[in-house]
Amino acid sequence: MVPRRAGPGHPRGRGGGLRLESPAEGGGDHVSEQSKDGASIRAVRLSKWYGKVTAVADVSLHLGPGIWGLLGPNGSGKTTFMRMIGGQIKPSVGKLLVGGLPPFGNPRVMARLGYCPEADAMYDELTGLEFVSAMAELNGFPPEVAKKKAKDALEEFGLEDSMNRAVGGYSRGMRQRAKLAQSIVHEPDILLLDEPLTGTDPASRQQILDALRRRAKEGALVLFSTHVLHEIEALTDQLLLIARGQVVAQGAMQDIRELLDEHPHHVRVQCDRPRDLAAALLANERGVVALHFPAEDVLEVHTWQPDETYDAIAKQVVEGGFQLRSITSPDANLEALFYYLVERANRGAGTGADAGSGGMRKLENRAEKVAYEQQLRVGGGQ
Repeated sequence: MVPRRAGPGHPRGRGGGLRLESPAEGGGDHVSEQSKDGASIRAVRLSKWYGKVTAVADVSLHLGPGIWGLLGPNGSGKTTFMRMIGGQIKPSVGKLLVGGLPPFGNPRVMARLGYCPEADAMYDELTGLEFVSAMAELNGFPPEVAKKKAKDALEEFGLEDSMNRAVGGYSRGMRQRAKLAQSIVHEPDILLLDEPLTGTDPASRQQILDALRRRAKEGALVLFSTHVLHEIEALTDQLLLIARGQVVAQGAMQDIRELLDEHPHHVRVQCDRPRDLAAALLANERGVVALHFPAEDVLEVHTWQPDETYDAIAKQVVEGGFQLRSITSPDANLEALFYYLVERANRGAGTGADAGSGGMRKLENRAEKVAYEQQLRVGGGQ
């Protein structure tokens, strides 16, 4: 991805392949409803709210053919965003074009879309073949043609031996594959897949991924939402990160993995002498920027260098003879990264130098670190 701006896009001020988004951006894009886009999704300052609750906030993007991963925690706005693209709900403000046309209530757009929702909404009394055939007929195919297309779609997802069984007797993974089959039966060039791997076993998952790759190779746009990083990692390197309704970053997997390591971390250590351990860390490690003692036997370290800090803690525990009970980090996961990026976007993409609130004590320079170390050694404040 070409960065939208070359400034302090990275938490450490580096450039790179990951584009960090800001709510202030995107207003300069112009989208014409008369554009003759192929398989494409364009959004400009797109928002959706329900009363006082904002589900999607000021999203601007342009997606073309290929597989795109929409990655975000549960409740982050992925499903609402998908439903707007699919024409099921109308945006509150902003511009949204799918294949060059507004999707809400637009049959021309619907004919090009294949949608696999996260929630189940199937006719349990129908067989798999009857269900998918019915979906094909709804898309305008004659019954015999619809039946042939349904068989092909079900076979593509490994349901050839189960297509004559009632859907109500399917396992969760089989129901998921039947939903995927109906999403492709009419040969759409834009696929919207909301958590499509839910409940599938490894073999079925591979069949699904292979089918999606084939569609993308043929020129389709596949938008694949998930809250699990490794699910999308095997499929695409084109990622959108969404949290709290905002697309907070766009780029490649490697850049996201680097951000996981390099966004500010809190490392929580439970041991017998947390103040002594804090003093040892301050004396020897430059990566420590703040300390907190939430309990008598707990030290919380705020650092920009998590890998180095973990190594330093291990070293000090061994050398100092500390009785270590646990060491954890609530920030060593994707959800923490999302929320960190949201906060950055809301601050206008400032650097991490202002991080460390909520009782965390900032150590601005070496002199303060030395003074604080002395305070710790005599059992002073927090």
